[in-house]
Amino acid sequence: MTTAQRRIPFNALDRQNGGELGARMGDAACRIIGGGWYVLGVEVEAFEREFAAYCGASHAIGVANGSDALELAIASLGLPAGTEVAVAPNAAMYATLAILANGLVPLFVDVDPLRATLDPQALAAAITPRTRAVVATHLYGALADMDAIGKVARAHGLTMIEDCAQAHGASLGGRRAGSFGALACFSFYPTKNLGALGDGGAVTTSDDALAARVRQLRQYGWKEKYSVTAAHGRNSRLDELQAALLRLKLPLVDAWNARRRAIAARYGRGIRHPAIELPPLPGTDQVAHLYVVRSERRDALRGHLAACGIGVDIHYPIPDHRQPVFGERYATLSLPVAERLARTSLSLPCFAELEDAEVDAVIAACNGWDA
Repeated sequence: MTTAQRRIPFNALDRQNGGELGARMGDAACRIIGGGWYVLGVEVEAFEREFAAYCGASHAIGVANGSDALELAIASLGLPAGTEVAVAPNAAMYATLAILANGLVPLFVDVDPLRATLDPQALAAAITPRTRAVVATHLYGALADMDAIGKVARAHGLTMIEDCAQAHGASLGGRRAGSFGALACFSFYPTKNLGALGDGGAVTTSDDALAARVRQLRQYGWKEKYSVTAAHGRNSRLDELQAALLRLKLPLVDAWNARRRAIAARYGRGIRHPAIELPPLPGTDQVAHLYVVRSERRDALRGHLAACGIGVDIHYPIPDHRQPVFGERYATLSLPVAERLARTSLSLPCFAELEDAEVDAVIAACNGWDA
């Protein structure tokens, strides 16, 4: 069966987690199981040191998942109920849910049409006296415009939090994702550029006080065992097994990211269909977590590629301010760029183990679409 005839998956985690790496992970799992210590032990401590150094931050605090990372980072600021936190509306509600969980109010801000990340000018225009923080999401693997967003945040006294769930290793000017904001939040969900074999997350920061508060909040709010001194604590801990597996993968992330960028560049050079809009060619600030094209006939393109045996997905079909949970609360709010992205975006296969022949088959299918 030729590459063009066999199904091309949207992702294939077994390709990464098999072979030599899989054998090493199996050995690590056996070592952890035999060691008898499974939560907040030496593997977590080592991973936290190594990941903080990788990101260029002073601290990394392992937590149970990326959503908890966002909730705990926001909780560590101690903002009063009803405070606004600015957030982009095109990233599947993850940051928005964390804002709501802390009793705060999301201030939805439109995004830049090229980057699909928070628009600094729109942010400056949207800020009110109640706005105290901003979550800058690095979407699809691309860094948000941290220089411009940072200037707006400083001018208005906003605390900046990075959502780095899709941008492990992305860098600009020698700084990596996770080192720009007061706090930064990571997910290690299996499909991420650095993925565990289950859920996991981390918060990075170079603020000692914030690091101490997040560490308390991830374990019941304890200052010491059974002594709760921080409100809004929970049980959110990265386990030893996942930390050990992440330690094995961390040294490989930069090479995987380079391969993802090469795939994105191959798509960028090869897809020439006039009805398919392509993202910019990737630099170091883009680690190609997703390769997202746009088309006004998105659903027809999706059907065509599916018929060709190509796995695709939509990230993300419903903007946050149009989610059913809000009812009519934001009915009059118009965020045209985010709304167009929801209507037109389609993600093509883009993972480090994708073969060149498979990439070329996707390109040929896109170019052969009878739009």
